[in-house]
Amino acid sequence: MNGLDDVIAADTVLSDADGQAGTLVIRGHSLDELAGRSTYEDVLALLWDGLFEDAPDRLALPALLGEARMDAYAYVVRADAQWIRRDPVEALRVLLARMEDGEDLATALRLVAGTAVFTAAVLRLRRSLDPTAPDPRARHSADLLRMFYGESPTPAQTAALDRYLVTVSDHGLNASTFAARVVASTRAGLASSAIAALSALKGPLHGGAPGPVLDCLDGVGRPERARSWLQDKLARGERLMGFGHRIYRVRDPRADSVKAALQGLIRGGQVDAARLRLAEAVEQAALPLLALKKPDRPLQTNVEFYTALLLEALKFPREAFTCVFAVGRVGGWIAHAREQIAGGRLIRPRSRYVGPPPSPPHSATPERIAG
Repeated sequence: MNGLDDVIAADTVLSDADGQAGTLVIRGHSLDELAGRSTYEDVLALLWDGLFEDAPDRLALPALLGEARMDAYAYVVRADAQWIRRDPVEALRVLLARMEDGEDLATALRLVAGTAVFTAAVLRLRRSLDPTAPDPRARHSADLLRMFYGESPTPAQTAALDRYLVTVSDHGLNASTFAARVVASTRAGLASSAIAALSALKGPLHGGAPGPVLDCLDGVGRPERARSWLQDKLARGERLMGFGHRIYRVRDPRADSVKAALQGLIRGGQVDAARLRLAEAVEQAALPLLALKKPDRPLQTNVEFYTALLLEALKFPREAFTCVFAVGRVGGWIAHAREQIAGGRLIRPRSRYVGPPPSPPHSATPERIAG
């Protein structure tokens, strides 16, 4: 029972990750159908459809989200320097906690907007650069990059980030999403739910894998060293980050989607060709080694492997990868929180006691009780 594997904790219309088939369905659409064809705003409107009385459609949502980014920027101006200098995820969590809580659409928009605005601002302030104000007319992905870079991104950069945000927008009942649903079930508010989810995401067993993938590439150094370096790492009993998934028994479909997002950057010369060759050599060496080392466990490439390359190519620092993931996932957290609220049921599972039995009762005399 540890880990609640295969325990059904919720009925949802939002997404289904099929580990045996290697597919991801979001609101009746496969990831293959959505990624590269829909903007993040399109998918956000799809996820939120019917969950708010005033839920905007895909045409109205971009303007509302742009206005919300402008509102969120006011919190950046009042940010404390002591928090800005800390780990980006910690700073993001503090800034989100300063926003007004609620269960309405305005709160939801503020949270999605704030996650992007705060991530970009924190990264600039950590480099002693002034924050860049949002452009309410821009697409969400383009504005995140513009606020981070301080200048407009290329169309290829925008398309790559947009595909990534769509790819990670929702993924069944993972640890952070379950945390969001638990908090939402208490009617604490959407901000409280999103902050709980972010707190779960920052744990290295959930959202911390993309950065160590780059550490692995740095350690390998050259394609010809991939097999021997990985063999040594496995011999020491260490994990290979970017491979294996709790759900997927075959290749993670999100890995192919994120790898496809890299293609436009490759064509535009915005991905280091040598870096890509190194990553491909590591992947090609790792898969047979893992199959040999752990034949009873299917350890295929997961989404974090190519996410590391994509976010590196988009110039995000490793310590901010979890924040960028949260920019995409926060819309899904909110959708699950609203779905849980609509059900109206407090999540309260039981545990099974496996501790020692109570001691046999003693004869209770007044003297023994007083003593």
